[in-house]
Amino acid sequence: QAQLVQSGRTSAPPGGSLTLSCASSGDTFISDCMAWFRQAPGKQREWIATFESEVNTFYADSAEGHFAISGDVTKNTVYLQINDLKPEDTGTYYCAAGTRCGLLFRHLVGAYDHWGQGTQVTVSS
Repeated sequence: QAQLVQSGRTSAPPGGSLTLSCASSGDTFISDCMAWFRQAPGKQREWIATFESEVNTFYADSAEGHFAISGDVTKNTVYLQINDLKPEDTGTYYCAAGTRCGLLFRHLVGAYDHWGQGTQVTVSS
């Protein structure tokens, strides 16, 4: 059974950066479709970026330049780097895996079959 395990630093000051990791095991491979979402307190889970077929990256319009998604196939792990942290980056970050990376689906929560446990990130001074 597929399992996604997240790790990474959970707090940082404004202006800093941090990287979250998502390691996949079981039958899920990052060569399919891996994504990161964020859920701020009291808000819906929103799509940040998708890493597809070991090469392609797609970002939400608001995420371009602020987030960077990447993957290491040898480790079956996907990363999310957050640069120039802002207080509004505070929230719970989830990685997800699925097989539908098309334009119409990649931003949808329902397009992904497996989810990590979530990482609470706090940005404060």
